[in-house]
Amino acid sequence: MSVSVDANILVYASNDVDPAHEAAESLMARLAEGPEIVYLFWPTVLAYLRIVTHPSILPHPLTPDEATANIHRLTERPHVRSVGESSGFWRLYLDSGGQKSRGDAVPDLHLATLMRENGVRTLYTRDKGFRRFDFLDVRDPFRA
Repeated sequence: MSVSVDANILVYASNDVDPAHEAAESLMARLAEGPEIVYLFWPTVLAYLRIVTHPSILPHPLTPDEATANIHRLTERPHVRSVGESSGFWRLYLDSGGQKSRGDAVPDLHLATLMRENGVRTLYTRDKGFRRFDFLDVRDPFRA
C-alpha cells in the first residue's frame, strides 16, 4: 500500500506549539520507518516550506535550512518517493474536475490528481475538503 500526506501534517509535525504536534510527529515517524511507500508530492513539499518558514504564520518559524533538512531526511528514505506531473497530468486533472475547480480547491485537486496519476489512494490530512474526491481514502490522523 502507498500513502501520501498533505502539507498540514508536515506543518503540525514541525510546529511544536500546536496541539496536533505530537500526533503528527508520531505519524511522520511511523511513515518514515516504512514499510509503506510514502509519496511526498512537490506541491506538498513546497507548501510546507512556504508555511513553516513564514514568520506571520508560525509563532516560531523554522529557518530555511531547518525546513529543507526535514524534507531531505524524508526524501532520503528508500521507501519515500517524490514525483511530479507526467505528460498525461493535464487531461487527468480536467477529468478529475479541473474545469469546475476554483479558489482553494485548485491546489487540493492538484494534489488529488497527482495521487490518482501515481496510484496513491490514501491521504493523511486534516483538510476535509479532500473528501470531495471519491477516488481518495482520506484519513484524519487526529480523530479518535
